[in-house]
Amino acid sequence: MQEKIYTVTEITKEIKGILEETLPSVWVEGEISNYTLHSSGHRYFSLKDENAQIRCTLWKFRGIRLSFEPEDGMRVIAFGNITVYERNGQYQLDVIELIPAGWGRLEIAFQRLKEKLFQEGLFDEEHKKPIPEFPEAIGLVTSPTGAAIRDMIKIIHKRFPSVRIIVNPVRVQGEGAAEEIAQSIEEFNEFGKIDVMIVGRGGGSLEDLWAFNEERVARAIYDSEIPIISAVGHQIDFTISDFVADLRAPTPSAAAQMVVKDKEELLKELRFNIQKLISYQTSLLEYSKQRLKAAQQSYGFRRPLDLISQRSQRVDELTRQFRDRIKNYFEFKKNDLSLKVGKLEALSPLSVLKRGYSIARKLPELEIIKDAGLLKEEDRLEVKFFKGKVKSKVEEIDSR
Repeated sequence: MQEKIYTVTEITKEIKGILEETLPSVWVEGEISNYTLHSSGHRYFSLKDENAQIRCTLWKFRGIRLSFEPEDGMRVIAFGNITVYERNGQYQLDVIELIPAGWGRLEIAFQRLKEKLFQEGLFDEEHKKPIPEFPEAIGLVTSPTGAAIRDMIKIIHKRFPSVRIIVNPVRVQGEGAAEEIAQSIEEFNEFGKIDVMIVGRGGGSLEDLWAFNEERVARAIYDSEIPIISAVGHQIDFTISDFVADLRAPTPSAAAQMVVKDKEELLKELRFNIQKLISYQTSLLEYSKQRLKAAQQSYGFRRPLDLISQRSQRVDELTRQFRDRIKNYFEFKKNDLSLKVGKLEALSPLSVLKRGYSIARKLPELEIIKDAGLLKEEDRLEVKFFKGKVKSKVEEIDSR
């Protein structure tokens, strides 16, 4: 049996299929070399160590989410799929995620979950719920013993003392903390008697804040019907909770300031607006008084009967003018009509007949005779005079 002979394309496709179907997604650590940022936005580079190198491709839609710009000599960890570029038969790494090599296990897990939830749309703005402007009840999901809860309660009570604060205490770090936080969010939704929720804790290391990077917590925040403010750590700290929440506060204290307005500031603004309204009403009343005074001093207000008499006299004048104009108009039309009648009478055949002329018409056609040569003896005629007509017969013709 003859062995199969492959074309270059066929054997390349076979290798491509074996590599891409059998090798799972992998993490690869190495040093960047031959780095190129193409005008298309795609990034091409090699990862190398002391003994080998592999070509890498980072497509534009993934590269725009990088938190740093790669460069030659930088040591990184790349996560991706092994593929084969058929045109030159070279295998390469299709990079999905790229992070500096100095990052530890938690940073990698953070980036992977962030990418996953981003792709699912949990960070999309269209899912964000508005924070109520004047909440009556606020739920706090945090540790009952930390400085964060004391700061938040103090600030909220100082800014707006009448607001109710309901605390659902949880562990905010360590084993089981994520489950408690997620369960507390769900319990507040079942309770339903709060307007907004603050979920957070004070600062700490990445390990300390890790409960707020757990997928369980992220999905509980996303599923919440009650708006949630995420307030985790310090201003420079970012967690998965911050991306999913309806609003991110840089610190718990800042969240307390954001969730309620300052009552004293509101009263000050209210007093200012009341004063503006009073000033406006006073100005409006003064303007109305001036207008009324001007009306009272006007001639029409002081002597209304004289004004009515003058207006009545003016109406009579206008009536006379109207009648005169109508009379003149019809007089003009009458003269114009008489002139036209005269012109018509001058052009009328009756006027000619009135001067002694007559019209002869041949019978029975009643054809007007303009030339005697058109007649013959015994033809019958009708002769029309100014008054009356006669019928006659031709006896003699003189056509000169």
